[in-house]
Amino acid sequence: MRRTHHLIAFASPLLVAVLALGACASAGPPIHLHSLMPSQLAPRSAAAAAEMVPIALEQVRLPAQVDQPQWLVQLADGSLASLEQDRWASPLRDELRQALLEELAVHAGAVEARGTAAGATPPMRIGIDIRRFDSLPGREARIEGSWTLQPGLSAGATTRCEWLYREAASAGMAELAAAHRRAVIRLADGIGDGLLALRRGAPPQCPPSDPR
Repeated sequence: MRRTHHLIAFASPLLVAVLALGACASAGPPIHLHSLMPSQLAPRSAAAAAEMVPIALEQVRLPAQVDQPQWLVQLADGSLASLEQDRWASPLRDELRQALLEELAVHAGAVEARGTAAGATPPMRIGIDIRRFDSLPGREARIEGSWTLQPGLSAGATTRCEWLYREAASAGMAELAAAHRRAVIRLADGIGDGLLALRRGAPPQCPPSDPR
């Protein structure tokens, strides 16, 4: 029994030291999470408050290299870096989709249709293909791609628009995330204008793009 007590007395400080080293090894720089969702809920526009527009937003298509937890940024020399400590709060594809739905609701009264009841208005179908989602720290956020808008009735013509949005960003990842949010709002507002035009029976117009 006396030997056992000596072993315990010797092992306890050693165990404490091992646990302390493990804690130090596991503690690294904090991970900062960013979101494309608006920080504050904006009031709905008069057009959005007038009536609800049922929509079916398809899965947002993204380049494979940015569809990852880590934030992929472009450095000044043109090379790319994957940031371990800066990430999107949820998968980027989901962040984009939720942010677009939020802004479409605010701008155009859009409501995602979970199903089409008998006699209900068929939802307008929206497809978004993002070919570039560029993050340039200290310079700008840049997204480029196309969107399609199809009336709920299958006989309606599909509208396709190409776009490029660039938003300046000062130094700091939080400022770069804010620039991306502004670009996403512009994208959603362009689609929202198309939705409202269709509700009025007019053909949607493609919004202007930024210069390259």
